[in-house]
Amino acid sequence: MKNMTLDKIAQVSNGKLFYGKLVPAAKETDGNREVSCVVMDSRKIVPDGLFIANVGAKADGHKFIGQVFESGALCVVCEKTPEQVESEHGIPVEKWGAYILVENSLQALKDIAEYYREQFEIPVVGITGSVGKTSTKEFIAGVLSQKLRVLKTEGNFNNEVGVPLTLLRLREEHEAAVVEMGISDFGEMHRLSKMVKPDICVMTNIGQSHLDHLKSRAGILKAKTEIFDYMSEDGFVCVNGDDDMLASLTEVKGKRVLRFGLTPDGISDREVSGKSGGSCGYHNDVYADEVESRGLFGSSAVMYMDGESIPVEIPLPGQHMVINAMAAALVARLLGLTAGQIAEGIAGVEAVGGRSRIMRLEKLTLIDDCYNANPVSMRSAIDLLETAPDRKVAILGDMLGLGENAECLHAEVGRYAVEKGTDLLLCVGENAVKMYDSALENYDGSQDIRYFATLEELLEDLPGLLLEGDTVLVKASHDMEFHRIVEFLK
Repeated sequence: MKNMTLDKIAQVSNGKLFYGKLVPAAKETDGNREVSCVVMDSRKIVPDGLFIANVGAKADGHKFIGQVFESGALCVVCEKTPEQVESEHGIPVEKWGAYILVENSLQALKDIAEYYREQFEIPVVGITGSVGKTSTKEFIAGVLSQKLRVLKTEGNFNNEVGVPLTLLRLREEHEAAVVEMGISDFGEMHRLSKMVKPDICVMTNIGQSHLDHLKSRAGILKAKTEIFDYMSEDGFVCVNGDDDMLASLTEVKGKRVLRFGLTPDGISDREVSGKSGGSCGYHNDVYADEVESRGLFGSSAVMYMDGESIPVEIPLPGQHMVINAMAAALVARLLGLTAGQIAEGIAGVEAVGGRSRIMRLEKLTLIDDCYNANPVSMRSAIDLLETAPDRKVAILGDMLGLGENAECLHAEVGRYAVEKGTDLLLCVGENAVKMYDSALENYDGSQDIRYFATLEELLEDLPGLLLEGDTVLVKASHDMEFHRIVEFLK
């Protein structure tokens, strides 16, 4: 890894380099050796790799130190001495190689990642927002890959552990990076931005997630815009021009904020701040027209940008995916891609598991959207279900982290589900009882609405509730473990 010597790693992490008994006598040269990788998962260590031994909520990484040295690790970053680890985990001090002793391993990980990011002079795209970060990341990375070798965030590695681990996967062959950045409280985005130092900031929307900490959409906007704290001085900001909160952003670091949206003119004064009057003068730098839904199997549209029209095929379903694709088109144009490259990249994007992934099963069509949920994404998923040609089934669970507004926001989702024509609504979880109550108050009498206190109760009754040909939406917050429903149905 570029410039990642043991001496430098010790310096940037405010640690001290020591040599255990496994290190040969000629140890004075080891400080100049570069590590081959940086991992926190001991199973991913490779020869000459660096292992970060973190004390986590579920496991203490120090107990795997003997194992990683046996697998060829060059060094370990740790908070505990060999004697402490031997006492706590029974790993003999004789099994230790080089190690860097630090005060806090997690902070060391972030400090190391921040230093390593600075070794690369490539465009880095940082993506944040309440909904659609992962899909937008996939669109942007897919489009940029038509021209550049791109590193992108894998899975859900978008927090203060995942972001540094993503940055530490950069290699000299990469020509761009696309980094998803997720938060739940104030200050987190500031720390993520300090590591990522984005050149292009993309903001998908301001919804109603993490209200237990951020309190309101205004609070969410304030927390998300911390991404600008370490944005490069000549960087660009690209926002959803159809989002009323993001429309309040007009200039960052002396540059006009760029916009993408479904209409050319952006949003009105009334929608932004409650004022009377007409247009704010905002316009979307890329917008879509002739949007034609193909139901569960995507959309077609014509995008307009810089006076050019770009016909596109968007393989992922839902109007929000059209917006995500436009974000990718705007970023791609900033980085010099052609209309053909943009269209080809959008057409090749595939859904990530748990995020609006359409699965044709033997007797059912499954919409796997169980990775996470908030009121905005719930409504989008229900809109998608509405396009199904046959009986529509929604299995909806608790939306977590909504704070004092949880009851009314769950009730709104229940009402929305029946208004949109859901034939069978199955509500699961402690908070979802409010969905159930609201759905009963608003349904037209032809729909079947049921409540289950636990996932186990649902799974016991589910086979008898579904019919051949059903389209089934599965959605809830991640901690509800609705992936078990997906596996059950598969």
